[in-house]
Amino acid sequence: MNSGSKRQPDPTLEFTGERFTPECVREIFYEHWHRYAWAARMVTGLEVLDCACGEGYGSQLLAAAAARVDGVDIDPTTVEHARRRYGGERLEFHAASALALPFADQRFDAVVSFETLEHLAEHDQLLAEFRRVLKPGGFLVLSSPDRKSYSDDTGFDNEFHVRELYRDQLEELLGRHFANYRLYGQKLMFQSALWQLEGAVGPAEQLTVAADGQVQLGDRPAAAALYFLAVAAAEAVALPEPAALSLFTDRAESVYAHYNAEVGKHIAAGTLLAERDAEIERLRALKTPLWAWLKQRFGRK
Repeated sequence: MNSGSKRQPDPTLEFTGERFTPECVREIFYEHWHRYAWAARMVTGLEVLDCACGEGYGSQLLAAAAARVDGVDIDPTTVEHARRRYGGERLEFHAASALALPFADQRFDAVVSFETLEHLAEHDQLLAEFRRVLKPGGFLVLSSPDRKSYSDDTGFDNEFHVRELYRDQLEELLGRHFANYRLYGQKLMFQSALWQLEGAVGPAEQLTVAADGQVQLGDRPAAAALYFLAVAAAEAVALPEPAALSLFTDRAESVYAHYNAEVGKHIAAGTLLAERDAEIERLRALKTPLWAWLKQRFGRK
């Protein structure tokens, strides 16, 4: 970076729905930041490519642990913004296509690419390019929504998604290029967390109440994943071992705080409706004797 002069804040990028920006809040913030925070623990001291880096916030999170990060995005305006806001000695941004990366073969120890696959139709070309720039023994970390839970089950149609994959399709794709892989699931869920406050942390468990009220014990969340994350390598090397269960929140607990605020609004609205209904009934009760008096006083006999 430069001398010692304080960098002036840059204007934020407009959120269009195509690229996440760090000014987004609550649910979408949790999903995107959690992926990068999780990946950063795997790339300590490594040379990393962040492909389809967007605004650059994720590349910066990776750079806090990595030896160096190169971020790539196809949009020059977005790249220029990332350079101004985050660029430095160990973090550089490039405008280029993910299908034609501007790097030599075997350049990186790790490639990180979140929410990229579904924006392209050329999936095999993309993974072949990732494999080309990875060193022998290097690994890929990517994410992509599960078409079933993201679109089929919800009826949601993301206008920026070109080709979403089901789990079996994602696994077939990975197998053609990175036979050594492990899948993880991600979904924002409402959970009650209970943890040991001191001492070594023991094994994890997931307790789920079924429709009949019976509590079921499992070793992982019972909900269907909304996103898949894959850690993959082309070589028969040991894959990084991130935490099997990773929890993410912010100090302000913004999602929970927003939930409580919305509940408060609904309770207040319910109270107002109840008061209104009571007032209507009171006026209706007054109407009958008043109407009878008016009819008696002024009505025809």
